[in-house]
Amino acid sequence: MSKIDDIDFFTSNDLLVDPFPYFDALRARGPVQGEPHHKVMMVTGYDEALQVYQDSQSFSSCVSVTGPFPGFPVPLEGKSREVIDALIAEHRHKLPMHDQLPTFDPPVHTAHRSLLMRLITPKRLEENEEFIHRLTDRTLDGFIQRRKCEYNGDFAAPLAMLVVADLLGVPEEDRETFRKVLLGGHGHGDDKAKRMVGSTGDETLALKPLEFLYQRFTQYIEDRRKNPREDVLTGLAQAKFPDDSTPDVIDVVRVAANLFAAGQETTVRLLGSGVKLLAENPELQARLRAHPEQIPAFVEETLRLESPIKGDFRLARCPVNIGGTDIPAGTTLMVLNAAANRDPRHFPDPNNFDLDRANVRQHVAFGRGIHSCPGAPLARAEARVAFQRLLERTRNLRISEEHHGPPGARRYQYVPTFILRGLTRLYVDFDLAEGA
Repeated sequence: MSKIDDIDFFTSNDLLVDPFPYFDALRARGPVQGEPHHKVMMVTGYDEALQVYQDSQSFSSCVSVTGPFPGFPVPLEGKSREVIDALIAEHRHKLPMHDQLPTFDPPVHTAHRSLLMRLITPKRLEENEEFIHRLTDRTLDGFIQRRKCEYNGDFAAPLAMLVVADLLGVPEEDRETFRKVLLGGHGHGDDKAKRMVGSTGDETLALKPLEFLYQRFTQYIEDRRKNPREDVLTGLAQAKFPDDSTPDVIDVVRVAANLFAAGQETTVRLLGSGVKLLAENPELQARLRAHPEQIPAFVEETLRLESPIKGDFRLARCPVNIGGTDIPAGTTLMVLNAAANRDPRHFPDPNNFDLDRANVRQHVAFGRGIHSCPGAPLARAEARVAFQRLLERTRNLRISEEHHGPPGARRYQYVPTFILRGLTRLYVDFDLAEGA
C-alpha cells in the first residue's frame, strides 16, 4: 500500500471492507508505529499486543472505547507517572463511557468485574447452553421454509439478544419488549451504525443506547433486593464486592447493561462472519457437515481471521518500551486485535482460513489480561450451536447474488466504525436438508 501516511484509519470508509492491507503495511514498518492524523501509536504485532494488554500498571483503560475522540481533557505529554495518575482520577468523569466496565482500572475494575464473574459461572453457562439449543431451532423455524434470509436480522441478532437476556435472567414476559426496543433496525447499518462506538460518521457518541437497559435493570435489581426470588436476577442483586460490601444499584446495573450490549454486538458480528465464510466455501460446508466435531475449530479460526473487535485503546501512564519502540507517557495506543491475529510471526500464512491451524486458540479476538471479554465462553457456545444446527438443517448454503453480486464481484457493506468489524447485512440462500 503506497502513501500509507495519507490514510486516516479512523475516518476512512475505504478501509471498512478490507483494512488488512493497511495493517500489513503498518507492520512492515514495525509492530508498533505512529499514525500522523491523530497521534495514536498503532500496535499491530501479536507479542506487542499481549504486552500492552497484560500490563495494566503501565497502561490505563480510561480511553479504551474512544481513544483520541475526543481525547484526554488536558495535555499529558511530559508529565510524570504520579501527575498522570492524578489527572486521570481528576478528569475520568469527563471521558465518554467513563462509567462502563471496559474503561475502569484496578482496583475499581477488579471489584466490578467480580460481580460479573459471579454470574457467568460454569453452572449458569451450562443452563444457558440448553436454552441456546432450543432458541436456535426456534429462530431457524421462523424463516427456514423461505429458503433464504437476511442472516443478521433474521437469525444472529434475535438469537444473541435472547441468549444474553436468558443468561441475565430477564423475565420471559419482558423479552418481547427487549426484542422490539433493542433490535429495531439491527443489521440494517444506516442510522444505528452511525450511533455506534467508533463510528466514522460525525455524530457525537452518547449514552442513549444504554438508557433502556439502565431503566429496566434498575427496576429489576431494586425489586429483587426488596423481594428476593429463586432466580438469576436475585443472585445478581445480592452479589457483593470482594471486600463483602454491597454495591450500589447503579454499579450492578452498569455491569449487566455492559454485558448485554457488548456481548450481543460482538456475537452478531462473529455469527455473520462465520456464515459468510461457509456460504463462500462449499467444500468447507461439506467437511463440517461430515465432521461436526470440527465446528469449535471453525469458530476459533473465524475469530482469528475476522476479529469482531478491530482494536482497543490504552493510555500510557509512564514511559514504556514495547517491542523495541519507546512510548512516552501520555501516549494513546490502539491495540489492533484484527492485525495481531494476522501477524505472520505467530500465525503462518495468516491471511488464509486454515481449519487445521495448530495454534488458532491463541488469537486475541477477545483481548487478553484483566479486560479480556468475560462473555467469550457464551459467544463460543452460541456460535458452535448456531453453525451446527444451520448446517444440519440446510444444504447448499450460498451467498445471495441478487443482493451481494456474483462470485468475484461481491458487494458487502461493513459497519462504519473503527472499533467493530462485521457485515451490516448478509443475505443467503439455501436448500432444505431432509427432515428440516
